[in-house]
Amino acid sequence: MLSLIKGKWFVVATAMLVWGGLGSVSHGEEIGSVDTAFKMLGPDDKIVIEAFDDPKVAGVSCHLSRAKTGGIKGGVGLAEDTADASIACRQIGAIKFGDIKDGEEVFSKSTSILFKKMRIVRFFDRKRNVLVYLVYSDKLIDGSPKNSISSVPIMPWHQEKAPESKSEAKTESK
Repeated sequence: MLSLIKGKWFVVATAMLVWGGLGSVSHGEEIGSVDTAFKMLGPDDKIVIEAFDDPKVAGVSCHLSRAKTGGIKGGVGLAEDTADASIACRQIGAIKFGDIKDGEEVFSKSTSILFKKMRIVRFFDRKRNVLVYLVYSDKLIDGSPKNSISSVPIMPWHQEKAPESKSEAKTESK
């Protein structure tokens, strides 16, 4: 009985890894999508926009747009998405980070049932004090040269001061 339970657990864990459930570095939050091609059966092909925060760099968020294949295969998770993607990353607060490595993966998404992933990696251009994010797609045998980058200059981040009321400003000027 125990070996049967262990065997089922192995199958579930393997399936989650293959579909990207355990392999993601950071999870994207879907912001929206637009349909690009009508499919008679199953969902339409679309472009999906996702947002995610860099897990090791506070103050940086990225938005990723990527193609998602529809149809019957896409509806059940068997379709292979194209390598088309674009990324935009911005400073949204004070940037703080500790030890980061060039080429470190900050986000990944499975784009087929087996062996294909959309990956986002980060580099730190120390000379220019800029974080550079690269999105690309890889496959076990044949990856794609399609890619996109976004640069985030590390700038001072000042808290905005609440506006003074007119009565406070008059008392201070007397």
